[in-house]
Amino acid sequence: MAKYKIRIKPSAAKEIDDIPHKKDRQKIVGCILALADTPRPPGCKKLTGREQYRIRQGWYRIVYAIDDQEVTIYVVKVGHRKDVYH
Repeated sequence: MAKYKIRIKPSAAKEIDDIPHKKDRQKIVGCILALADTPRPPGCKKLTGREQYRIRQGWYRIVYAIDDQEVTIYVVKVGHRKDVYH
């Protein structure tokens, strides 16, 4: 299986930068990088009504879309679980 390219929206990159704890940021970046090898890891969920998935990292959620044709993952949103779906 080919390794997926990861594209992060500028707004999602800013959301990652705004996370207050460095350890949380590092774990989130690690999860995003792991998506390149396994775009649908155990525990990921497809969002209802959208062609997007989400994975959990502690209190934070990473929302992303997968384009299997272009072998690319688009990280759309990263945020605290209470805010990420709004």
